[in-house]
Amino acid sequence: MIDMIIPQRRHDLGGGFSVGRVLPFAKRRMIGPFVFFDHMGPVDLPAGIDRSVDVRPHPHIGLSTVSYLFSGQIMHRDSLGYAQAVKPHEVNWMTAGSGITHSERFDHARQHGDRVHGIQAWVALPDGQEEIAPSFSHHAGHELPQWDEAGVTGHLIAGSAYGLSAGAKTLSPLFYAHLELAPGAVAEIPGGHRERGLYVATGTVELDGARYGAGTMLVLDAAASRVRAAEQATVMVLGGEPIGERFIYWNFVSSSRERLAQAAADWKAGRMKLPDADDAEF
Repeated sequence: MIDMIIPQRRHDLGGGFSVGRVLPFAKRRMIGPFVFFDHMGPVDLPAGIDRSVDVRPHPHIGLSTVSYLFSGQIMHRDSLGYAQAVKPHEVNWMTAGSGITHSERFDHARQHGDRVHGIQAWVALPDGQEEIAPSFSHHAGHELPQWDEAGVTGHLIAGSAYGLSAGAKTLSPLFYAHLELAPGAVAEIPGGHRERGLYVATGTVELDGARYGAGTMLVLDAAASRVRAAEQATVMVLGGEPIGERFIYWNFVSSSRERLAQAAADWKAGRMKLPDADDAEF
């Protein structure tokens, strides 16, 4: 039931803020359209934290960024003029398309202190949609359907699964959900897609007779249908239809290496507009 096990690779982004890189992986570049998957924190940021911990304005093309938090708060500002904090169990969905720039700053932590813990994923855009106009949307409440049954609390982040549909506009078939499992609880793993994965963010789970701990991505085969919590666990389930080969250079994703080079040249030459409310550094 498990095709591959991908361990996170932790590294420090600066200022003591660490992330666990899961995708891309040398032997597995994507799961469905998911081309990037970072586990942020958990990290305690004290009040007055230096701005070096912030993610300063930077560019993207050819993808949608999906920011989702278990705890804490991150402030998003982009070149379309949007300024929107993302909080626990909310989604900031930014589609870069032909090009966008944004920053992610810890304004709340700087004022009050904060414990930041969450996931940032990138969803590659399908053929014919890679150069669409950039856009941004924020989703909370009823746009992220929730359920609570038999020790499993679920939050549907994007796509369709469990008989529900989330509010974010997706451009290819996919699902993405956050599950909280009580000890001994059994959760369904959505089917119906050719590629699926399960990431253990906290705790320990059992699948196919083996146990897997935090920081582990399991690439699943078609037979995997359920996961059991050996202890309290936070799990992300995701998947979708493959969209074809994608190349990554820095923050850019494309089916064309030449397009990546053009985006890098545009950024270096200052041809990509910085966020309206955050253009003093990059």
